[in-house]
Amino acid sequence: MTEADVNASKRIDGKAFADGLRARVAAAAGTFEEAAGRKAGLAVVLVGEDPASQVYVRSKGKQTVACGMASFEHKLPVETSEAELLALVAQLNADQSVDGILVQLPLPKHVDEQKVIAAISPDKDVDGFHVINAGRLAVGQPGFVPCTPLGCLMMLKDRLGSLAGLNAVVIGRSNIVGKPMAQLLLAESCTVTVAHSRTRDLPDVVRRADIVVAAVGRPEMVKGDWLKPGATVIDVGINRVPAAEEGKTRLVGDVDFASALPVAGAITPVPGGVGPMTIAVLLRNTLVAACTNAGVAFDEDAL
Repeated sequence: MTEADVNASKRIDGKAFADGLRARVAAAAGTFEEAAGRKAGLAVVLVGEDPASQVYVRSKGKQTVACGMASFEHKLPVETSEAELLALVAQLNADQSVDGILVQLPLPKHVDEQKVIAAISPDKDVDGFHVINAGRLAVGQPGFVPCTPLGCLMMLKDRLGSLAGLNAVVIGRSNIVGKPMAQLLLAESCTVTVAHSRTRDLPDVVRRADIVVAAVGRPEMVKGDWLKPGATVIDVGINRVPAAEEGKTRLVGDVDFASALPVAGAITPVPGGVGPMTIAVLLRNTLVAACTNAGVAFDEDAL
């Protein structure tokens, strides 16, 4: 194999993996509809007109319908009060046609995000942000896991098989990615280190890892010489930086891909790595919620 072939084989294709997951969800959604007499339903709530959130919500809606599920979109003006939003969440909790509820973040400053997340039924919390689902994950009980770390785990297991006994370093300790990622890796019997902005000698910590998950939000922070040769690298970062052409920007991850590629055994690119998995896992979580809520049997391992 040429060097180019070797480097190509190291890339973990998140887009292709997400396409496969969506196809499995679509097949299972058809089976659910036959058994339950209705489609699985996802409600997405958007408050305000944040351009990035609008694009994301539109994409979620299209992919939900493409998978044979019902999409319920609630677009509210930015001045919507916290009480009005909480009333909508309560309405969706009680709606039996809605299996999953997602309130798009960030919310306007006058709304308490944690209060809104806490108001969502844990059994419809397909984002996995509710404190009850966080607790379920921590103690190993079934529950919903945030979509991005669950997608990362799926790609790791697909590439490596069993993760038992491997040393993993998660860079970043957010509630959305870092902490749940660490819990998922612990559940796979990895030895896990959670690193962060105050970790001493971070490069040396990373060099001991068989698995590196970078979710710190700093463009190209992790360099190739930080990595143990052959390590599997999952780059969660999505950072927009200036491009060579004046006035243009480009997307980069938290890992310096050019220097990491020759050292890593496998690595996710940015874009095209972790990003496509997030919505695909959201759809998977919605289908799991639908089957659980309706008492319809399903094979979770097949998803």
